[in-house]
Amino acid sequence: MSRRYDSRTTIFSPEGRLYQVEYAMEAIGNAGSAIGILAKDGVVLIGEKKVTSKLLQTSTSAEKMYKIDDHVACAVAGIMSDANILINTARVQAQRYTFMYQEPMPVEQLVQSLCDTKQGYTQFGGLRPFGVSFLFAGWDKNHGFQLYMSDPSGNYGGWKAAAVGANNQAAQSILKQDYKDDASREEVVELALKVLSKTMDSTSLTSEKLELAEVFLTPSGSVQYHVHSPDSLTKLLVKHGVTQPAAETS
Repeated sequence: MSRRYDSRTTIFSPEGRLYQVEYAMEAIGNAGSAIGILAKDGVVLIGEKKVTSKLLQTSTSAEKMYKIDDHVACAVAGIMSDANILINTARVQAQRYTFMYQEPMPVEQLVQSLCDTKQGYTQFGGLRPFGVSFLFAGWDKNHGFQLYMSDPSGNYGGWKAAAVGANNQAAQSILKQDYKDDASREEVVELALKVLSKTMDSTSLTSEKLELAEVFLTPSGSVQYHVHSPDSLTKLLVKHGVTQPAAETS
């Protein structure tokens, strides 16, 4: 029955469904997972890198984490070429706002404007929905630290903890059990590593297979976006008992 209604995004099925948008969400389910968690003093984003070949130089390629403006960053799950277009659009919008009003763009306003673009691709014929979901982490003077999740339909919402990509249902259930409202950034990093280690398809968690970024305020009051280096990730994994320390070669 669905085959009669899934040829284009502008046709509703009798059940009121847009199949092409649902298929775009299925594509995200096959991508490497990304998790965002809100802490009392920042936001933590973590993502699983799909290492497709041993020849790939993983250390130089950012696959999951992107900085949009000084106060906003995002984690991505889905088709990366689609994500690049939207990230560039968001960066331009943020800079236009700063140029016009001489202050950083409010996080939710930036997310909403990007989701309006995504929604347009589900309503006009001849266009394909963006096969990508985002987790936006940011800080502004109105609402402090914020975490938003958006999907290909153009919907978005504010979350305390969210997961997108492969095994996101399992990750969400662990987050529901273990998330605490007053957790510090260090505790949230530990929780994020624990969730990813339990939901990843591969058996062992190593620094080559993940990216970790944090958004927080410096003592001077400016917003800092920090991406952990592979060495820093290895130390964190050993510290929190998620991976075994490498054996020293004599």
